Amino acid sequence: MNIVNLLSEIEKVDADIYERLSPRRAAMKQFYGFGAKIAAAAIPLSLGSMFNKAYGQSAPVAVENVLHFALTLEYLEYFFYKTGSATNGLIPAGPGVGAIETIREHEWQHANLLKGAISGMGKKPVVFTASDFDFTAKGNFPTVFSDYKTFLAVAQALEDTGVRAYKGQAGNLMSSPGVLQTALQIHSVEARHASHIRQMRRAPAGGGLTALKPWITGANDSGVPQVDAVYKGEENITQGGVNIRNLGYSEKVATEAFDETLSMADVNAIASLFIK
Repeated sequence: MNIVNLLSEIEKVDADIYERLSPRRAAMKQFYGFGAKIAAAAIPLSLGSMFNKAYGQSAPVAVENVLHFALTLEYLEYFFYKTGSATNGLIPAGPGVGAIETIREHEWQHANLLKGAISGMGKKPVVFTASDFDFTAKGNFPTVFSDYKTFLAVAQALEDTGVRAYKGQAGNLMSSPGVLQTALQIHSVEARHASHIRQMRRAPAGGGLTALKPWITGANDSGVPQVDAVYKGEENITQGGVNIRNLGYSEKVATEAFDETLSMADVNAIASLFIK
C-alpha cells in the first residue's frame, strides 16, 4: 500500500474524495510534487493535514477502515523484514543484509505515513507488534526464520503481491493524471524491489534458482506451490483481445510481456494467512 493506491481505494467508498480536495488544488499540487529529496518525516504531516482539511473530524467510517487496513499491511511487511534482519545467522553476510534492511525501512516509512494520515483525521492509529502476525502463514512456512531460502521465498510472495495489488488500482486513477503519474513512478520502484528479491533468490546463498527471472513467468514461477494465489491469472496470454502466441511468441514470452492485476479481495485473502 502507498498513498496513491490508498486514495484509489478511498475513492471506492467515498466518490467525492477528489471533490473534497479539489478546492485546495495548490496544496494538492504541492503534495504530489514532492520529489525524492523531501524528508520522509514530513510526508505524514502533509498527508494528515490534507485528510484533516478534507474531512475535518467526521471522516466516513469506511475511509477510516481503509486507512487502518492499509496500515495493517504495512506493519505486516515491516515486522516480517525486521524479524528476519534481527534473526542471528539467517541472512548471510554481504549485500543481502543491506538490501533487506533498506526494504524494511521503506515499509516503516509507509507505516508512518499512514499513521500520520489517521492522526491528522483526528483518529487513533491501530497498533501492531510482530507477535500479532503469523509469518509462517498458518504453518505453510515453518522455517521462514530458520532457513534463508524460505525467508526469501516468502519475501518474494509478499513483494509480488504488493506490485500486482498496486497495478490493480491504476485504472481508477485515469481521471486524475497527476495522481496517476505519481502512482506509476512509485509502482516502478516497488517493482524494482520485487525484482531484487527475485535476483537474491537466484544467487547461490538464496538457492541458485537459475530459472527464476526478475519478472513473473507463467502462473507460478516461484517454485513454491503454497503461494499459487499470489500468481492467480499470470498465465494469461491474451491482451486487448489478442492472443500473444498468435503473433509468433512462445507461451512463456506471452505471459512475461504483460503484468496482471490482483483484486483487493484476492489481496485480502493472501494477507489473512499472515494475520493472527
